[in-house]
Formats: sequence, structure tokens, C-alpha cells
Amino acid sequence: MKSWRVIYLRVWVVFFALLAADAHSFAQQASTAEPFAFADFSWLNGSTRQTDFPLETKYFSGQFLFDSNYLVDFSFPKDHTLSGSTNSGRTGELQIQQFGVGGDFHYKNVRGRVMTQFGLYSTMTPRNDASPSRGQWNLSDAYRYLSEAYAGYHFDVLNGINIDAGIFMSYIGLCSYYNSENWIYQESYVSANTPWFFNGIRVQTFPTDKLKIEYWLINGWQSYAMFNEVPGLGFQLLWRPTGDWSVVSNNYFGYDTPNNPSRMRLHSDNSVQFKYLDIPASSLISKGALSLTVDIGCENGGGVVCTNGTAALPAQYFLGAMFYNRLWFLQNQLAITAGVGGIINPGRYLVLLPPINGASAATGTPYFTANPGDPFMAWDSSITFDYMPNQFITLRLEYIHRQAGVDYFVGSQGISQPVDPTTGNPVENWSPDLSRAENRINVALLARL
Repeated sequence: MKSWRVIYLRVWVVFFALLAADAHSFAQQASTAEPFAFADFSWLNGSTRQTDFPLETKYFSGQFLFDSNYLVDFSFPKDHTLSGSTNSGRTGELQIQQFGVGGDFHYKNVRGRVMTQFGLYSTMTPRNDASPSRGQWNLSDAYRYLSEAYAGYHFDVLNGINIDAGIFMSYIGLCSYYNSENWIYQESYVSANTPWFFNGIRVQTFPTDKLKIEYWLINGWQSYAMFNEVPGLGFQLLWRPTGDWSVVSNNYFGYDTPNNPSRMRLHSDNSVQFKYLDIPASSLISKGALSLTVDIGCENGGGVVCTNGTAALPAQYFLGAMFYNRLWFLQNQLAITAGVGGIINPGRYLVLLPPINGASAATGTPYFTANPGDPFMAWDSSITFDYMPNQFITLRLEYIHRQAGVDYFVGSQGISQPVDPTTGNPVENWSPDLSRAENRINVALLARL
């Protein structure tokens, strides 16, 4: 027990040393340009493509988000359930994935943001967090209708320092939680299996208008509560040297295994985006860009090791990558994105649990275990077609193929235990219909004001 407390104390010392060094190194800098305002970055994956904001006022910048989809799973599961996705849950039905209203408050140097979430997000996102199972007050219900809610203060130091407390987006895995900001709808595993939000405190520092260094003190890895007795720590480096490049590195350290306080997690998420073509006046291809994301991490202690595992002491790690290439046509009204990705995650500690009979991260399921060393390898590919008549709406058509080394996706018989119509009791000797491949079409309408 003493060892992890010593490690925790040392990490805290390093955390504050980095923060102090960051502020000291740039304290004499004269430049006060607005961060990242020197170029148009609306082309980025994971960022809004809006350049006009019709709901902007003096003290509040309003925002409206709407995301509806219709999915065709070629397995045609009879219970209409989808597995292994954070942003799609039902097939063969028209569903509202997200409806959100909110925005940013700004008065003098006080800042804040709130964004609601209704629709499938309000149930799918909390079910992937096991931390509310510890203690009382049902945190998954308390927070389920909020995707972001924080307040903070802006300091006019360097090119700006922000300190915020509350729930904020993590953006680990490059893609945004809001599908209207992404090049694709179904993210690859690197993005779908890593956190969408953090609950805690962040400090954003902007040493120059091209660099952000951000620090996190949070409850844990996409968790409303704390899994054990130690909060998570992390930081982000975001560098945009020109309007054609964006490089980001997110790094995390924490103890996030429920009831296992000696198991430590490390994770490093790294992405580069490059706009290699920009011809605004072109009547055909107007823009081209690509993105590459590589993630690596592991767990150590509490019965597992990072590498060189044995049958008695398995290795648990995460290694994943995804690559996308996007072309815009007809002065950015049409776009095509092609992508591929894959992961290796022994122990399945980041794999999304299939919702078999309503299973969640807190309940688990005997039909898909996450024991130390349990194997998981998967890959996917997709092609996405977007029609964007203006900067506020997107009509999206996407084909996805996903493959796994174990039974993971939903087969034709579904993953919901049927009821015997004569007795009203669950059918005995039942097992879920899981398969190793999935082929799917997504059709979505995305609005953002």
C-alpha cells in the first residue's frame, strides 16, 4: 500500500514542477496574440468547421447540437442492438443520438461552459463508467444529461492561462465527442475506446499563440467518481506551427481498476494532422488532409505487468493506431474520407463491453470477460461521404467494416435474452449471438449552430 502512495507523491511533485517551470520560462514573453487565431483550422478532424457563430452575444456564445442516425447492420440482429460503439447503439431504427443546447459564458475574465446531452448519449456514455458503483448517490444519473459543465477564470499572462473545474472534454483519440466536428461517424478503436470526458480540474497555458500546454487533476479515466483513493494526472501538448499542421500529445497516469488500488495505468495518445492541399477556387478538389493517431499504454501491478508477461502474471497493454485521409470537393460542399485502424488490448481493460442483457462496465457479463490476459485484437476500415450545403449542417453516409479476433459483434439472434411466451420467464440455456465481423451502413443528419 505504501509503494503507490510514494509514487503518487512523486508524480504530484513532477506535476507542480512542470507547471511552475512552464509559467517561469515564458513569464517575460511580450507576445499576447490570441492562441491559434493566426490561421483557419476549420479543416481539422475533431474541431468545428464553423467560421460564423449566429448565436454569439456579448456575454454568452450559444450552441445547438443535433445528431440523428439510421444504421443498417448486415447481420440484422433481431433485438436491434449494436455492440462496441460509443456513438451508435441501435440498428434498423431512426434514433436521436444526441440533442444538446448550451454554450460558453464570458464576463470580464470569468468563464464557463455548459452543454446538455439528451438522446442515446445520456444512457450510453454513463454505462461505460464503472465508478458510480462505488458509494451512494447514483452519479450516473446525476450527470447523465451533462456532457460538459465547468467554470473557471482567465489570466492575462503569457498568451493566456485558464483554470477550469468541472466536466470537460478529453479529446484523447483525436476525434470529438460531437460527431458534427469529425470527418467520420464511427470512430476507430483508438478513439472509441479512450475517454471522452474528464471530471476534475484543468490548467491551460498558452506560452505562444501556437502552443498549448494543459494539465489535468481528475477523478479518473472517463469517470464521474474515483475508482480508488488516487486521482488521475495528465497533460496535453498541442502545437500548431502553421495553418497546415496540428500535432497533439495526451498523456495520462492513474489507478483506475475498481477494487484494485495497486494496479497503475499509463497511457500516451499522439496525433498529427496535415493539410496537404488547399485550392479554394477549384471547381473540383478544393482541399485535402490526413491524420495519423498512435496510442500506447499499459497496466502494471495488482496481478498484471506491462510487458514480458507469464501465465501467472499476464501482460496488459494497449497498442492502437488509426489513419484517415479526407478530400473536399466543389468548394468544400462535398467530402470523402477513407480510414483504417486497429488495436491490441490484452486484458480488455479499455475494450467497450458488449451490452449483453443490459450489461454495463459496473456489472460486467460472464459472456464477455475482462480477466487479466484475456486476448483482444481488432481492426476496422470505413469510407464516409459528406454533403455540406453550409457550415451548419452535414448529411453523412458511411460504410464500416470491423473485425475482431474473438466473438464481439452482434449476430442475427441478438444479445438480449428472450422470454418464454408461455411462462413469461427468461429462456433457459440461452447464450448471446456474438460474431467476429460486422458490416454496417450509417446514415446521419448532423446540425451545429
